[in-house]
Amino acid sequence: MNQYVIADPKRCIGCNTCMASCSQTHRQHGLQSAPRLQVMRNRIDSAPVMCHQCEDAPCAQVCPVNAIGRKDNAIYLNESLCISCKLCGIACPFGSITFAGSQPVDIPRRCHTSKALPAPEAPAAVSPFVDCVPGVRAVAVKCDLCSFSPDGPACVKTCPTQAITLVTPVLAHQASLQKRLNAMNALSAGIVAFTASDRENA
Repeated sequence: MNQYVIADPKRCIGCNTCMASCSQTHRQHGLQSAPRLQVMRNRIDSAPVMCHQCEDAPCAQVCPVNAIGRKDNAIYLNESLCISCKLCGIACPFGSITFAGSQPVDIPRRCHTSKALPAPEAPAAVSPFVDCVPGVRAVAVKCDLCSFSPDGPACVKTCPTQAITLVTPVLAHQASLQKRLNAMNALSAGIVAFTASDRENA
């Protein structure tokens, strides 16, 4: 079983701290600064949506350059191998893969020289799947569980209400055992109640 991050909408307050910490942490390690999760809201609840670390990983199956693969009980993406084909984002059933690109840090955004024509202005943004920014290569970004950090996922560490949890195989097994125990206790209580009522009717 893959480990993954899950959020409790009852605890989430929609503060976007998880998105900010995700972006900052990855930027500090030289990766794309786009957050790997998005806080979604409706009239009542809010919760971050991120990669589900699928066992069958449709994104990895369609990647033509093997930029997405399994490692340490999770699905990881190698940004250096990505060729911007966007097939992984189309294949993801949860919409957890987006695309972003950043320009070199030391080069100004509008750096023109007399030896080259100026780059055209970027058209208005429509969607990460169709946007095209001149001079910037769009790279797939997805949750990598902050594998480069010994502290684990930044979103889990910085969430002010502890709404986000890293689910490991051990934790999932414990939760499954507890669920079975609760079911057995409920069944036992039902049998006892049925027996008691049966005696009263007799």
